[in-house]
Amino acid sequence: MRLWTLHPGYLDARGLVAAWREALLAQKVLSGGTRGYTRHPQLARFRAARDPLAAMAAFQAGLAAEAARRGYRFDTAKIARRRFTGRMTETRGQLLYEWKHLRAKLRVRSPEVYRRLRGVKRPKAHPMFRIVPGGVREWEKRAASPVRLQDGKK
Repeated sequence: MRLWTLHPGYLDARGLVAAWREALLAQKVLSGGTRGYTRHPQLARFRAARDPLAAMAAFQAGLAAEAARRGYRFDTAKIARRRFTGRMTETRGQLLYEWKHLRAKLRVRSPEVYRRLRGVKRPKAHPMFRIVPGGVREWEKRAASPVRLQDGKK
């Protein structure tokens, strides 16, 4: 499960559809509708929100808006009817870690999207996140070899 901090506009078609399915699963986990994935680290920041289901609904709305922009039709009736106000904070280190991770995936899976994004030095975040200084989050499952961020830090 990957609930991207990155703006959904960076995802290729396969990644956007996968993010939608994973967000639906995350919503089900947060609502107590399944016993699987309950301890998944990607859910930590949503669980920390005042209203986790509302936060997940805002995340899903961002994915659905990107899908609509591309002409896809995600079933938004599946999004929990909760209202989320404000934005969740996330760290610059987490955003950059995910950027490296996504670019590695795109290099193999969607070379044309990878080439289009090559010049992006400061990726945008999903609209629900406000980016603050800080490193990679403690809940992130890191690869065996550390990913180096643009500023040279791990």
